[in-house]
Amino acid sequence: MSKRALSLQAYLTYARSGMAFGSPGSERSWPEPGPGPVIWAHADGADHGRALVNLCSRIAQQHPDAQIYVSGADVVPPDMQKIAIPPERIAECERFVARLRPDLCLWGASDLRPALLHSMQASGGQTIALPPPGGPWRCAVPRWLPDPTPATMAVFNRIHAANVTEKRQLRRAGVPADIITVSGPLTDTGTPLDCDDGQYEEVAAALAGRPVWLAARLRACEASDVLRAHRRATRLAHRLLLIVVPASEEDFFAIERCVADQQLRVCNWDAGESPDDNTMVLLVEGPEEIGLWYRAAPLAFLGGSMTSGHGGTDPFEAAALGTAILYGPNVSNHLPSYSRLVEAGAARIVRDADSLASAVSNLVAPDQAATMAHAGWDAVTAGADLIDTVLADVAAHLDREGSP
Repeated sequence: MSKRALSLQAYLTYARSGMAFGSPGSERSWPEPGPGPVIWAHADGADHGRALVNLCSRIAQQHPDAQIYVSGADVVPPDMQKIAIPPERIAECERFVARLRPDLCLWGASDLRPALLHSMQASGGQTIALPPPGGPWRCAVPRWLPDPTPATMAVFNRIHAANVTEKRQLRRAGVPADIITVSGPLTDTGTPLDCDDGQYEEVAAALAGRPVWLAARLRACEASDVLRAHRRATRLAHRLLLIVVPASEEDFFAIERCVADQQLRVCNWDAGESPDDNTMVLLVEGPEEIGLWYRAAPLAFLGGSMTSGHGGTDPFEAAALGTAILYGPNVSNHLPSYSRLVEAGAARIVRDADSLASAVSNLVAPDQAATMAHAGWDAVTAGADLIDTVLADVAAHLDREGSP
């Protein structure tokens, strides 16, 4: 038996003692899947969890019969189920795997669970390691135990390394080369929102080449600042048109009153009105067709961010459609995503009506917005190669499992 294998065996012996680490996941909370393939994905923190959940959403689109369970992520969509993993004790890990019966595990965490992953391998399920955030894979073990990390990595059927350096480190640790693929980082790519082509053509014709910016998912409490900024920006670009998409029906009625109070010429698109050369604001009644308006506007201010209490709007839905982004200081719900886009040069913060007006005046020029939009597109598609490869892996595995 190799030294690597001995380190894992020593750990598993320790895990049988009942002293291993891990918070207890209640067995009563573990689901009993129905018929069909079962995919279990494990994340590492909120931001990475979101990226993994979006990857699982792509899998669900391609394999609607699959049952997808996610652990380690803060939020999962309704078509998936959030679960807790067991502590690192052999008996409980084996019961977890026997109950869940995963055909495939996507491990997206840097902290390895050797007993759990070993139980997964013993069950005959496939395990795929995805690049973790912020560093290499590792095992939390007492100092007196040999490090089982290299032997645990060899348990995976496939390891996706973020870069060549990461692959080299795995090879030096003795992980077989044939299971390592350099695929890039796991990042949240966002899923492009749908848009009806006929509606887009209608909107493009109605805008007739006018310079346009968008206030997306705008809250009523932000409307006054946005409208004042628009009035100021029109002094430099007199044909500038503002499209306002409220966050809700309640916000729509309040924003409609605010537009009237500021005596701005407005048309209600959903009421069948079309903008003419004198229209200053195109008002939409709700966010249901937000993908259409992102495509129509090269520059967008993302609502829920100027005042506190809302947490901001997901910036990837705009960046994925090639829209340059402006946002306020209150984006706590999506702070890592905004930070990533700011670093890429795809988003810019504004703090009040004056700074918003200045930013709109500077960026509404097509070349300026296009530069930011291109940077945003690069940022949200950075993990596309990994996603495509994993989707192919999943499809190949499920096809094999479904073959007679």
